Amino acid sequence: MQTIQHWTNGAYTSPADSRLQDVTNPATGKVSGQVAMADAALVNEAAAAARAAFPAWRDTSLARRTQILFAYRELLNARKGELASIITAEHGKVLSDALGEVSRGLEVVEFACGMPYLLKGGYTENASTKVDIHSVRQPLGPVAVISPFNFPAMVPMWFFAVAIAAGNTVVLKPSEKDPSAANWMAELWKGAGLPDGVFNVVDGDKEAVDTLLDHQVIKAVSFVGSTPIARYVYERGTAAGKRVQALGGAKNHMIVLPDADLDLAADAAVNAGFGSAGERCMAISALVAVGDTGDELVAKIAERTRTLRVGDGLRGTDMGPLVTRAHRDKVAGYIDAGEAAGATVVVDGRHVEADAEGGGFFLGPTLFDHVTPEMSIYRDEIFGPVLSVVRTDTYDEALALV
Repeated sequence: MQTIQHWTNGAYTSPADSRLQDVTNPATGKVSGQVAMADAALVNEAAAAARAAFPAWRDTSLARRTQILFAYRELLNARKGELASIITAEHGKVLSDALGEVSRGLEVVEFACGMPYLLKGGYTENASTKVDIHSVRQPLGPVAVISPFNFPAMVPMWFFAVAIAAGNTVVLKPSEKDPSAANWMAELWKGAGLPDGVFNVVDGDKEAVDTLLDHQVIKAVSFVGSTPIARYVYERGTAAGKRVQALGGAKNHMIVLPDADLDLAADAAVNAGFGSAGERCMAISALVAVGDTGDELVAKIAERTRTLRVGDGLRGTDMGPLVTRAHRDKVAGYIDAGEAAGATVVVDGRHVEADAEGGGFFLGPTLFDHVTPEMSIYRDEIFGPVLSVVRTDTYDEALALV
């Protein structure tokens, strides 16, 4: 069984007395490895490495930084299938979803390759009497990325590609549920020629997060996760004087009007509701059917939903497992609550037959009809394959819900 360690200064490291947490393959339910959880001392070590590497990296020419970015882009593009397989094995999303995630991250790396133009400053002559204005863009220093489990490659790439290209150094704290993608990307940076200490990975939980938020060396933090934790990260990070970008959850609505193409709408609802098993903040979880569209639209969605193959993401299925047993049980609890509250269960995913070996964390796509706004399945971000249909008489009523 492998132990997933931290990546600091171009090498793996882990204190001998690290707390170990199991990493599970969600398609089989079996433990695939253990991740060494960083304590404050190890986070301090990573921050020190980022601080030590910053002056030289800041002073590295834009031409050289861009060469490394291009090299990283080429390596990532050539080996994206390898990274996608790692994501599928630890997160559970189907391989096509994982490849799509890597491709979206790759787009940001390509964007960052244009950094010599993106970093251009400005000059305004005679902005006021005998006053000219110059603007210069400079790196902040060591910055941190705290990323979620649902996009272990794409979300970190949103941030670190631009931060590194701009001359900053980075400490990434990935989710402990699927940490291997982060270390894989760290090794790829080394292969692209990135100097040691510019990109560092520490695995951990609240202790690691709090240490990063409080650390005086860390100048800025980017976060993606649930809304309560996003608020916590923002408040604690800004209290420590940092720039903080904190992205939280969502409850996304799709309104279907009486003149809609219902086949197209049903296709969109299935893809947006059940893609990546609903474990994404941009999932559609509330569909508002306006006027007399409800019966026909629900029937079309149900017909498509029942054809989805659920199983191991490496077997060409349409939807994989949820990330952990606890999360699967939490989402199933919402389905129980929706049924108890009086919503109509049109498609029930609680007893799905999955194409997989072993006891994975599977839950089939679930469709509710006649959902009302006071129900928990409507109010809460479920973060699972649950689509709730609410009916309204008019567009104004639907818009008021949103």
